[in-house]
Amino acid sequence: MSSPEFSEWIESDLRQIRDAALFRSRRTFRPLPGGRCVLDGQTLINLSSNDYLDLAHDQRLISAATAALAEMGVGARASALVSGRTEWHTKLETQLAQFEGTEAAILFPSGYAANLGVVSALASEQDTVFCDRLNHASLIDGCRLSGARLRVFRHDSLGKLKRELEKVTGEGKKIIVTDSVFSMDGSLAPLVSLCDLAEEFQAILMIDEAHATGIWGATGRGLAEELGVAHRVMVRIGTLSKAVGTLGGFVAGSSAMIDWLWNRVRTQIYSTALPPAICAAACQSLEIIQAEQERRCILFERAEFLRNELQQRTNVTIPSSAGPIIPIILQDPDITMNIAAELQEAGFLVGAIRPPTVPEGTSRLRISLTCAHQQDDLERFLKALDRSLARNVESR
Repeated sequence: MSSPEFSEWIESDLRQIRDAALFRSRRTFRPLPGGRCVLDGQTLINLSSNDYLDLAHDQRLISAATAALAEMGVGARASALVSGRTEWHTKLETQLAQFEGTEAAILFPSGYAANLGVVSALASEQDTVFCDRLNHASLIDGCRLSGARLRVFRHDSLGKLKRELEKVTGEGKKIIVTDSVFSMDGSLAPLVSLCDLAEEFQAILMIDEAHATGIWGATGRGLAEELGVAHRVMVRIGTLSKAVGTLGGFVAGSSAMIDWLWNRVRTQIYSTALPPAICAAACQSLEIIQAEQERRCILFERAEFLRNELQQRTNVTIPSSAGPIIPIILQDPDITMNIAAELQEAGFLVGAIRPPTVPEGTSRLRISLTCAHQQDDLERFLKALDRSLARNVESR
């Protein structure tokens, strides 16, 4: 393909994206404390944040990061394997293992890198991977990259998963891969049933607790703790970029598994380590999460109020979900974008999610709450939403 042909191909594909109302523009965003933000100069109530426990702006995290910056500088300078694993990385991995109740933990530069790297390292061509259809893109990409046979199942209908597990013969590994909390729906994986199936068919169960770490469970370990199955899950992946309020991914488990990952996972071996200051802030955040459990209580109170209110609306679909992620299914991408724009004019930033992030016909507003949101914020949001729905949905 020559240079002009390449340019024409790019322009043609961009036109198709725009014509389908799927074009994504870049905007300038500034986070503020208290569940607020500034977007392209406009101050908004931020209903799109994954900072569930309102820790990213906490002065204690900022102070910890500032002190580590002065001590260690900005970057880690190398991969953790070569020379980038500082005392702060060591401390955070130790603290994560204690937090998760495991022998050891290993850090990754992002949750995406953790999922992509771990799945593709564990699975190979002779293995079979069973992937939930609503899994995060990083898990799906890891399954594909592994070269393993891929089977897709639905967590709300595990009959197919059982039938596919029954079909597998031979020496290859069977690996079940799932999010614990699905990021676009807010629905919960049936971890008890998945553990039962994994044990029945001698499969490895791998779960990503990205949207559950810090929120679910008596101590905030995640949904596996909430459901009492943490000890039955072989591979537990988490992220530091959501409720923990910082950056990075991690895996918690046995010392042997962590040593194996250290030696086998390419996204960890060949990535520059997390900045030491980020590790210092994450250490502080884990302490706060365990000490200030009222943050989780407030978060779930806000979520229950808003979900109950939205479920009374007959002009939208609110799927069954739990926790701070609440989707409003609008189906049409144009309507979704129109309502999101009108909500922004009214002072609210809400994620407008369209294909290919979600399946065709399920375009949605994705509300994501934090414990910083006030009751008054949510009541005003509901009024603005009702006005916009009347213009865009009821009038059609």
